[in-house]
Amino acid sequence: MASDAVKAGASSRESLELLYHISRELASALELRTVLERVLKLSLENVEGISGSLIVLDNKGRALDSIIVYKNKVIEETNLQLKFTLDQGLAGWVFSQREAALVRDTSQDPRWQRTPRTGEKAEPPKSTVSAPLLVRDELVGVITLTHPEPGFFNDDTLALVQAIADQAAFAVLNARLYAESQRRTQVLGALVESAASISASLQLDEVLKRILKQTTKAMEVEAVSLALVEPDGKNLAFRAATGGSGKKVEGVKIKMGQGIAGWVANEGKGVVVQEAQDDPRFYPEVDAATGYETEAVACAPIRADEKVIGVLEALNPVSGAFASDALLVLEGIGNLAGTAIQHTQLFQQVEVARKRYLELFEDSVDPILITDCEGKIQEANRQAEILLGFDEETLHQMDVHHFHQADWKALGKDLSNLGPDKSVSYESVLHSDGNETNVEMYVRQAEVDGYDVLQWIMRDITERKNLDNLREDLASMIYHDLRSPLANVVSGLDVLEMMLAADEDPTIRSVLDIAMRSTERVQRLATSLLDTSRMEAGQSIGNPEPTAATDLVQAALEAVLPGAEARQVKLEGAVAKNLPKVLADAEMIRRVMINLLENAIKYSQEDQTVTLGAKRHGDEVEFWVQDQGRGIPKEEQERIFEKFARVQIGATGNTKGLGLGLAYCKLAVEGHGGRIWVESEPGEGAKFIFTLQTA
Repeated sequence: MASDAVKAGASSRESLELLYHISRELASALELRTVLERVLKLSLENVEGISGSLIVLDNKGRALDSIIVYKNKVIEETNLQLKFTLDQGLAGWVFSQREAALVRDTSQDPRWQRTPRTGEKAEPPKSTVSAPLLVRDELVGVITLTHPEPGFFNDDTLALVQAIADQAAFAVLNARLYAESQRRTQVLGALVESAASISASLQLDEVLKRILKQTTKAMEVEAVSLALVEPDGKNLAFRAATGGSGKKVEGVKIKMGQGIAGWVANEGKGVVVQEAQDDPRFYPEVDAATGYETEAVACAPIRADEKVIGVLEALNPVSGAFASDALLVLEGIGNLAGTAIQHTQLFQQVEVARKRYLELFEDSVDPILITDCEGKIQEANRQAEILLGFDEETLHQMDVHHFHQADWKALGKDLSNLGPDKSVSYESVLHSDGNETNVEMYVRQAEVDGYDVLQWIMRDITERKNLDNLREDLASMIYHDLRSPLANVVSGLDVLEMMLAADEDPTIRSVLDIAMRSTERVQRLATSLLDTSRMEAGQSIGNPEPTAATDLVQAALEAVLPGAEARQVKLEGAVAKNLPKVLADAEMIRRVMINLLENAIKYSQEDQTVTLGAKRHGDEVEFWVQDQGRGIPKEEQERIFEKFARVQIGATGNTKGLGLGLAYCKLAVEGHGGRIWVESEPGEGAKFIFTLQTA
């Protein structure tokens, strides 16, 4: 009994020494492959095994790496054996059960047995032992050792292997974590290098070349291809590729969802396919067209603004299989590629727009200046150089305010009336090369190369000014030359009316009435011309007095009634009851109403109705003239109140008159302290509205 105790103590001492020796050996290495080789060789040496394997698992239980040693030599290319062992071998049983296993005779244990292939000799029986590598309930690996002699391993061997596995588990875990950190560092380094390289250009072709180069380097593959989604969203077009058949790939198109690349583009997620030819998504037509044989594929989407714009493919890794983090690397480069491609596309769009703008800028028939917000000239087109009499270089030293007086009321204090969608215009006189030119300045704010600038378009209005002066002279001449003879005509008609007896021929009376109404209309025109000139000169209106709104409306309706009857247009009055009196020059406001009524009648059809109404609105009385005619376009509703403005309404464009009536109405109403405007939609008539203060 004492002898057995001594033997047991010696055995325990040897085991402790062995574990200490193994622990010291393993602690001296951090490289995963080195640690695996040392663990396996030390284990085989101490149990007198001939061959063995060690499979390393990641934190999700997936096979990460492995090593096989046979007769003290490391066997390379273990991927297929690794897959088979985990799927069907003894290591797979240990992996699922998380407990060690002893197989004294492999020919008698179903956990080891497998059916031999046709023509393959049956495997001779062996003795084998396998144990899990556990660290705090996390399975980090499985070690399996074999001996060609059945029954060679026993329970003591099993206990020793489990003890070695427990001791080695920490070393394997540390080596795995170290390898993962090293790989992450490499991945980050590759992504940083890729980011710097890919974003170093804004030319699309150059960016695509850089993406392919960085992908080839980071993924260590034979070939890389890049396809972009076409504008119709239905096809992928390969824009760039490397490898022996790269040029043949460029230009090839596949449908969305077709092939692995089409599937990735359609689904928006990456994939790694180690056996491409066996994958049902594989599309062999591209290989057939290019003569390239695809074995393994890693494919990731290229995104921009969360939208898939293309795919990036890496083909046939040099090592024979993609690493576990291959997709992570490829997706990282794909994200960088999406941003870079989007930037190049935006840059190209900006360049095209800039080129187009410069073409329009130079080819414009109007002189254009581009200045900073202080007015210093930065750009000038050819027309501006001709008009101002200076070359571009000289103009760059000058200020736009040197040539004209800016209208700060129109521009606003600190250019407050300008904005990205707001522009202003005003008339000014341009002083250049000793000459003066009447111009209309159109000023707008814009952004060029990230800076706010002002665009000044100078439109020569000399001819228009000359025409306006001619019209002014003509109007003045009409008034002064008509005044005396018209007074004589009016006096003569008054005398004739008194001379006619009540029972005279009604035809003569009718002719006389027509002559008197026509004369009265000419008088109103002449008086309106005079009043317009006076009010434009800043003179006050005639004699405002408290006047009944009903009287004004009635007088205006009576004045235009004959003209309305002649065109078979109905007239209506719509005056609210108990209206207060308004402070007005009765004759001027009557002419305002008559002008608005005559315009409404002129643009009305037979049996349509024109209404003149009035109602109280606070401290004002609001008058309106409503017709059922063709209406006035929105863009013309402000211009119609300008002097000499004649608006084309309808397709015929037969707008008659001098364009003075509405200008007079605006001046007369505003001279009374009121407002005038129009509300209209094409085809729905027009409603002219003006207000007067209550007395």
